[in-house]
This record gives sequence, structure tokens and C-alpha cells, in this order.
Amino acid sequence: MIHTFGILSEHPEAFGFYTDRHKGFSCGSYAEFNCNLYAGDDPDAVRKNREWLSKEINARLVIPHQTHGCEIAIIDSEFMNSDEKQQHDALEGKDAVITQLQGVAACISTADCIPILLYDKKRKAVAAIHAGWRGTLKKIASRTIETMQKQFGTTPKDIIACIGPGISLKAFEVGDEVYDAFSNEHFDMAEIAFRNPQTNKYHLDLKKCNRMQLTSCGVPNEHIEDVNICSYSEYDNYFSARRMGINSGRTLTGIIIKTL
Repeated sequence: MIHTFGILSEHPEAFGFYTDRHKGFSCGSYAEFNCNLYAGDDPDAVRKNREWLSKEINARLVIPHQTHGCEIAIIDSEFMNSDEKQQHDALEGKDAVITQLQGVAACISTADCIPILLYDKKRKAVAAIHAGWRGTLKKIASRTIETMQKQFGTTPKDIIACIGPGISLKAFEVGDEVYDAFSNEHFDMAEIAFRNPQTNKYHLDLKKCNRMQLTSCGVPNEHIEDVNICSYSEYDNYFSARRMGINSGRTLTGIIIKTL
């Protein structure tokens, strides 16, 4: 099934969505609605899921192969006119997608990592961002906004942002090396982390990390919606790699500028 973001309801020219696990063609740990080709699912089931979704939202899906980095794919007319191999290569190793094209769904896949959508309501540009802890550490949300500024002339105060299902502070236990990595990059650890006294392990709030990145770039806090869904806790409805292993499905989160 497809779910939408309320904050975009005032902007009918844009459509943001995220999927749950139900009513698809995949089986086993991919059941049922998985659109990701890179986690071991049956390609035919993935194709059927993608075809259904594309028809349902009336858009061409653009889904990168993410590698927990901070590279950004720019989807323009040159990309759309290139052949299948060129498009595949252009989407390899990308963890964010931006476009101004109508009828193109900029998408990213997650299973505990944080999905972020951006809509520049003035320039009519969109972005989909995959922010795992590595991408968050590399400030992929900030980098994506900077790329939109250079590519489209985006002003951060015009951005509407949506944060989809991802792992919560309570569920995201990390090792000391991850805590130290964020501390060394001068993140406000008092705001984004705590040590569980029962386990003596740190927990990290990836959603808050990314929200703080957005506001530090100039996105108004009131322009940000968080659906407040923990994929780890709600793994019956949303895929969770921590719960199910990496050979499992992925939630797809995407955004479209509608064809007028």
C-alpha cells in the first residue's frame, strides 16, 4: 500500500509517498511489496511491484543503487534520453536523487535508514535522500540541498521536507566507534544520543540528526513533517534490516512533480 505526507496536501502539484509491506508480489522476507532489486528478491516479483506502483502514481520510477555514501544523481532530460545501461550507470552508488522533471518519481529504498523527501515549492524541484548513519555522518541532507541550490537556484526557506519510516532513537543501538565518529564531526551529542544505563550502549537519533541538518541549512522547522514511524518496532508493516537481516525487502519512499 501507498501512504502520503499531509504536509504536501497544500501543494497539489507535488506528491510524496512511502510504501508498506502489504499487497505485493514478493515472498518470504521480501513479502509482499518490495521494489528493491539489490537485496536478493526475485527480479520478476520486483518488476511486478514496480509496474503496479508506476501505474498507480502515474510516474516513471527512478530508483538508485545506494551504497551509504553521499553521491547525488541529477535526473534531467539527458538522463531520460539515455539508454538503459547509461541510466543504470548514472544511478550506481547514488544515495540521493534530484529532479525538476514532471512525471518522474525520485525514489530511495530503506529498511531502518532514514528516508527524506524535499520539495522546493518555488522552483518546483524535488529530492529523495537515503540517510543511514554513514550518510548522515557525511551530511547527505545538507549536500543535497547545496546541490539543489547550485542546480536549480533553490532557497532553503522554500523547501518542504518529509521524513518517512526509519529506525527510532530507542531502537538504534550503536557501538562506541559510531558515537565517536559523530562526536568527532562535532554533532551535538547531547541532543542526538544517550547511553542506555542497562546495557551501557549508546543510542543515536538519526531522524533528529537529519532534522537538525535541514534546519541548519535554512529549512523552517514548521516545513518539516516526520511520520514518526519506527521501522524496527513496526517491522510487521515496514521492512527492517536489523530485525530481518539484509536479505529482506525495502520500503520505497518517493516524490513526484505531477504532469500538468
